Amino acid sequence: MLTQKGEKQQEKEEKNKQYWLNERTYGSFQRTFALPESVDPEKVDAKFAKGVLTIMLPKKPEVVKAEKKIEIKAG
Repeated sequence: MLTQKGEKQQEKEEKNKQYWLNERTYGSFQRTFALPESVDPEKVDAKFAKGVLTIMLPKKPEVVKAEKKIEIKAG
């Protein structure tokens, strides 16, 4: 299982001649994913850059060897 947890916080302030608006939102989240059996759990890696979370799920070596490439011929 892979569990992702995080918190979101946002503040918004808007001033005008007629009104002043100040909003704050916050909250936490959690998501859990079942990893496929072909994934090596010891080599799972995650990177967060520019607001994007990238999770690398490398396959186990024995699964990689079992893959078969199929050549596509033009008809």
